[in-house]
Amino acid sequence: MILVRRASPEVPKKLVGIANRSFKSLRIPGDSIDSPNPSSLNHGIHVFHCPDAVGIVAKLSECIASRGGNILGADVFVPENKHVFYSRSEFIFDPAKWPRSQMDEDFLKLSNTFNAMRSVVRVPDLDPKYKIAVLVSKQEHCLIDLLHQWQDGRLPVEITCVISNHDRGPNTHVLRFLQRHGIPYHCISTTMDSKSEGEILELVQNTDFLVLARYMQILSGDFLKNYGKDIINIHHGLLPSFKGGHPSKQAFDAGVKLIGATSHFVTEELDAGPIIEQMVERVSHRDNLRSFVQKSENLEKQCLSKAIKSYCELRVLPYQENKTVVF
Repeated sequence: MILVRRASPEVPKKLVGIANRSFKSLRIPGDSIDSPNPSSLNHGIHVFHCPDAVGIVAKLSECIASRGGNILGADVFVPENKHVFYSRSEFIFDPAKWPRSQMDEDFLKLSNTFNAMRSVVRVPDLDPKYKIAVLVSKQEHCLIDLLHQWQDGRLPVEITCVISNHDRGPNTHVLRFLQRHGIPYHCISTTMDSKSEGEILELVQNTDFLVLARYMQILSGDFLKNYGKDIINIHHGLLPSFKGGHPSKQAFDAGVKLIGATSHFVTEELDAGPIIEQMVERVSHRDNLRSFVQKSENLEKQCLSKAIKSYCELRVLPYQENKTVVF
């Protein structure tokens, strides 16, 4: 079955920030009409970016079908009046009939045929998970949520370490969790004069991307350039009206009726990188400060985890300079 959706907003200039890794396999419920043994099938994903031309979707379908694969769904993005094509396809296949090395070769031929700028194929059951490091300051709600989702197998990443500029005692919940699961914890002090970015950079060199789970330090342009990979940040949606150390209280005292959270890529411009995910929720006069803060923190946790999962599933396609397509 093939389901194709075409959209025509503004033109993407380039596709960036998709690491060469994988995401946790989606299980296909029920029996497949193409195979008597659906448990032997693998789930794959392919992201394609090339100049627009007639027959791209047909060739993509032929590439997969010719090896006995079956497309489960496809998203296509073609900007209006622009000569560029984006697609994201999900498919199932029998690895005995279509070996991983042969798959790479087949998609490479397709890429050469259409002069593709980007062609990425991932097989979750065969490819390694993303390696990430999580940076956090004093607030732990986002970090704890990510750790619990990772423990339950709902976050398709490998956490290499947790880095913080805030010292935690030896018997805290977070440190006990990390020690139990063998995840290193690094406390790196920062000051106005020294951000200790070189030390942080050494710890994250083997990662595929970074997650700022309420890390309240500004990363310099030099750090972003030297790291050279994507960094995902989360912050509350009360900016820019309510700044400083107690934005929730400011917003609560002002009587706001709508709160939110934003997850975005980190750029040199503070809190202004391409947006990946946003969530909102209504509050009212019935909320006290405690329930107000709790709702805000819950939104931050949900927004960050969804952004990470979307990124790992190759759903996030940055385009132009400050926008994203999220399939």
